[in-house]
Amino acid sequence: MAVKLYGWSRSPFVSRALLCLEEAGVDYELVPMNKEAGDHRRPDHIARNPFGQVPVLEDGDLTVFESRAIGKHVLRKYKPELLGAGSLEDTAMVEMWLEVEAHQHHPAAGAIAHECIAAPALLGRMPNQAIIDENVEKLKKVLEVYETRLSKCRYLAGDFLSLADLSHFTVMHYFMATEYAALVEAHPHVKAWWEELAARPAAKKVAGFLTIGSGVTTEK
Repeated sequence: MAVKLYGWSRSPFVSRALLCLEEAGVDYELVPMNKEAGDHRRPDHIARNPFGQVPVLEDGDLTVFESRAIGKHVLRKYKPELLGAGSLEDTAMVEMWLEVEAHQHHPAAGAIAHECIAAPALLGRMPNQAIIDENVEKLKKVLEVYETRLSKCRYLAGDFLSLADLSHFTVMHYFMATEYAALVEAHPHVKAWWEELAARPAAKKVAGFLTIGSGVTTEK
């Protein structure tokens, strides 16, 4: 039975899960949903995720929601080396940098992408420059930390690709379409890391789902 993933693929959260499925070579079915039609609020979906969000993964009798939890499950089952399996130190580094992505990088980069892309395209308003400016300053500090880290190792958790890297991809994809992409380009090691990540076949496939101007504000 194929694994099922519910959601709209342009969402950076759904596509985070898609990227993990693609990297792991999993046979999966993307069950399309329509946000505008309120599919995520229907009783059958609330039964899968009581918060009415996407993505949701069904793997046999197991149902998992929250994109990073889905990513961890997929990789733990199908490609554990992307979680640093076999080494407590590697696993700790993956977990730590995944937390950094969730609490330091994503809020800042996501807010900038939201204001630059989603606000005019989906909400019909001008970007809030105060929000952008605040998060640009936050992201500058985060990227300085990343630059230092990536000057010492090829990837965030060490010299191996992991979920800590993959989890950045979809929000970074949207962010790099904004005028603030220069923040990344100003850091040579971060720029090289991003370009290598974006060039992966799985990332290229998932990027095809990420329509600029849509989906930046979706669930998680």
